[in-house]
Amino acid sequence: MNNTKNVVVLASGGGTNLQALIDAQNRGELGCGRITCVIASKADAYALTRARENGIKTRTLIRKDYTDVDKYSEDMLALLLEEKADVIVYAGFMTILGESVCDAFPNKMVNVHPALIPSFCGKGYYGLRVHEEALKKGVKVSGATVHFVTAECDAGPIILQKAVEVLDDDTPETLQRRIMEQAEWKLLPKAVALLCDEKIVVENGKTYIK
Repeated sequence: MNNTKNVVVLASGGGTNLQALIDAQNRGELGCGRITCVIASKADAYALTRARENGIKTRTLIRKDYTDVDKYSEDMLALLLEEKADVIVYAGFMTILGESVCDAFPNKMVNVHPALIPSFCGKGYYGLRVHEEALKKGVKVSGATVHFVTAECDAGPIILQKAVEVLDDDTPETLQRRIMEQAEWKLLPKAVALLCDEKIVVENGKTYIK
C-alpha cells in the first residue's frame, strides 16, 4: 500500500497516549497511518519501552543537552525529515518546538490537551496543573482537545473535542484519569486516523471533517 502515512510520535514521559495509539493501530483503527518511530526527549521515558515492546523504532533527542530551543528544534526537524514523517503526534511531549518545525509540517502535527481549549491552556498549562485550575474554577465539565500544533502553545486549529463531567469529589488526579480514559485516549487515535486518511480540511483557522 503506497498511501501508508508514516506517523512519528514525540514523547517525554510515560507514553499513555502513545499506548492508546498503539492499541488503535493493533485494532486497525489508524486508517492509513502506521507508527514508524517514537522520539523521546528524555532517555528514561517509559514511552520508549512501550514502543520497543511493540516493535516500533525508537530514537532520543535529549532536551536537557540543549541550552537553546532553536538548536533543539533544528535537530528535531532533521530527525523528522530523516524518518520521512508524514504525521507527527505530540504524546505528552513537553517541549514547544520552534517555528521552523511547524513551518516544515503545516497541519501535519497534532497534540492532545487535557481541557476544552480555549479554557486552561497555553504556556504553563500541562499535566496536573490543568486539572488543578479547572477544579479551582469549579467547572462542571472539562475534557480534552486534539488540535494542530503551531509555534504558539495550544493555539492551533481545533480538530476534535470531547466533554467529560467533573464530579464534586474530584481531585486533580481522579479528573486527569477520567479525562484520559473517556476523552484523550479516544480522540487522539481518531484524529490521527482522520489526518492520515486526508479527511481534515483547514480553512481560516478552522477545521472541517470531510
